[in-house]
Amino acid sequence: MAASTKPLILAILARREMYGYQIIQEVIELSGGTLEWSEGMLYPVLHKLERERLIRSQWRISETGRRRKYYRPTDQGLKELEKEKSQWKKVNELLSNLWEPSISLEFK
Repeated sequence: MAASTKPLILAILARREMYGYQIIQEVIELSGGTLEWSEGMLYPVLHKLERERLIRSQWRISETGRRRKYYRPTDQGLKELEKEKSQWKKVNELLSNLWEPSISLEFK
């Protein structure tokens, strides 16, 4: 799970900027409820991505009048997302090949 958080967050934020709770809700919705992230898991990752300059944040007043910290990817973050996509496609292909039913070979 840990290895997938960075590409998931970058991909979600590449669609539109969001604040933390929105990201958590988006993960739940996109996964059909099979993944549930907590604030305690998400915020350290967001802070790390900010330190790495892959995302940036800005405090704003939401439509409900609450002050929220919105996140969006940087140009560097979008480049990193493309690298992550390429790596995950390779991993997916490898796992798909490993999980395909193998042909049983008879040894003489």
